[in-house]
Amino acid sequence: MPTFVKTADGELERLDQEAAGLRWLAGAEQDGGTRIAAVVAATRTRLEIEHVREVDPGVGDARRLGASLARTHAAGASWFGCPPDGWPGGTTMGRSRQPYLLAEPDGPHSWGSFYAWHRIAVFARRLRDAGQLDPAGAAVYDRLCERLADGVHDAPQPALVRSGVARVHGDLWAGNVLWDGGRTGAVLVDPMARGDHAESDLGMLALFGLAHLNHVFAGYDEASPLADGWRDRLALHALSPLMFHALLFGGGYGARALSVARRYTGGPRAA
Repeated sequence: MPTFVKTADGELERLDQEAAGLRWLAGAEQDGGTRIAAVVAATRTRLEIEHVREVDPGVGDARRLGASLARTHAAGASWFGCPPDGWPGGTTMGRSRQPYLLAEPDGPHSWGSFYAWHRIAVFARRLRDAGQLDPAGAAVYDRLCERLADGVHDAPQPALVRSGVARVHGDLWAGNVLWDGGRTGAVLVDPMARGDHAESDLGMLALFGLAHLNHVFAGYDEASPLADGWRDRLALHALSPLMFHALLFGGGYGARALSVARRYTGGPRAA
């Protein structure tokens, strides 16, 4: 079987973490979940996976991807922010230093509180420390975190996610979707897998675009109906990766992220 090999420094980026995510997501395949690139071998600094032969995608591939992604999410997770089963260690992952919650928190633990304090507040602090966020901008993110923690933007999971927490890919942009024309239309690679709201993967797909995206959404919604207003929440779910891009690349990403944050605090958007 042809394979693909990637290497990393083993510190900032640990490939044994990525392998754990791939295996965890692949556990949903037996129930119709999206096909995940098979792990051949993995260490902290080296990951070998199957090579995927890509094809030009069609509408049918997109609908199959959507339906199978719904079933991957339905495999569930233990709590918001939990790492994959078989997690090899570390409290963060990748260049984004995405925080994980290694144990289930005490007391109420909603999606809104997780997203507020373990995503938006974390990235806002990093932007401020990097000199990319002024006090007025920081106040916008503070208001958003308060609204999130109060449950203002909480919404039900899609119908098939009965555990209350979805099993998500976590970095589902177009580059990590390899169209192969097979049973599930595509094969997924390079996850930052965790327990989260299923709409986080859909928001990431919408952030940078994907071929036949509306057909992916249609296939998903047919297999696992989405909660009312889901399209209006996509930008909110994509806000933390957008903030990370602002950290990495600066430019217009910071202003775009702040505009999204204002939208969900009820404030005016930037021009």
